[in-house]
Amino acid sequence: MAVFLLALSAACFLGLGFVLQQHAAQRAPRADLLHWRLLLDLLRMPEWLLGTGFMVIGLILSALALNQGEVSLVEPLLATNLIFAMALARVLTRQTLGRSGWAGVVLLALGVTVFIVAGRPTGGGPPASELRHWLVIGTVVGLTLLLVSFARRLPLFEEATLLALAAGLLYGLQDALTRTTTQRLDHEGLDAVLRSWQPYAVVAAGVVGLLLVQSAFEAAPLRMSLPALTAAQPISGIACAVGFLGDRLRVTPGALAWEVIGLIAIVIGVVVIGRHPALPGTTGTGGTGGTSGTGTDDGPEPAAPTDRPPETSTGDVPGTGGPADTG
Repeated sequence: MAVFLLALSAACFLGLGFVLQQHAAQRAPRADLLHWRLLLDLLRMPEWLLGTGFMVIGLILSALALNQGEVSLVEPLLATNLIFAMALARVLTRQTLGRSGWAGVVLLALGVTVFIVAGRPTGGGPPASELRHWLVIGTVVGLTLLLVSFARRLPLFEEATLLALAAGLLYGLQDALTRTTTQRLDHEGLDAVLRSWQPYAVVAAGVVGLLLVQSAFEAAPLRMSLPALTAAQPISGIACAVGFLGDRLRVTPGALAWEVIGLIAIVIGVVVIGRHPALPGTTGTGGTGGTSGTGTDDGPEPAAPTDRPPETSTGDVPGTGGPADTG
């Protein structure tokens, strides 16, 4: 029961933090997209600092949940952060939940329940070999780099979705490595943790993921990024947990079928909630102090901006095709 309470509390703080961060990030200059100076500009915004404070609390609670429960159990629960995000966004936009909103909530809740009941996640499996360990991590990092590289060639709306997917993959990997770190802390002490590479990888994944997700928040409305982030994180986390942490799920044909159904329901629920008008549907022009819109179910979607920020700085994310790659 403690794992459920910790994970749901973490989801609550994460969801609230994401909404506040996006409200601030949409006012950042467009030229900051995927540049480290974006984070420096956001540090000057009180709303973003409050959102980041909520996110840090959520990360601490999720680390406590991961310390007590398997990643494959905690990750689906963390996906409910979108419900809390929509609750806050609903207050900000004064939108009612409506049938589509309730349908998304029910699908997400049922998907989480079905996956946990069918999979019965347990830990204690045999440790993965060093080769398998690095193959899983390399696959996640490689997919992240491919998504970021491809996103740079797309209009801003589509770029936001791919950047959020990349951040979700990194956050799932971060959760798996967080569990490894907390387990080592419990069994071997702080000195052993500081001499291992995992805690530094956790920090690196968190910082790069933060830059990606804030760039996604800046580029397009919340509905274009948060659903992708929320859907990618549990899938990545569960894959890492089964791949190298020794988490085990039931693999009978019936259980596998229900686990897939549960994951599909989670993804569909996330997408339905993400398209609800309670989530901000417009984005202000970068650097001009624009605010989120209050669209309705019958209102048209805003036109997707096609302009891209000028690439005049050398502060790009490595490997994304910016000027930094050319020396």
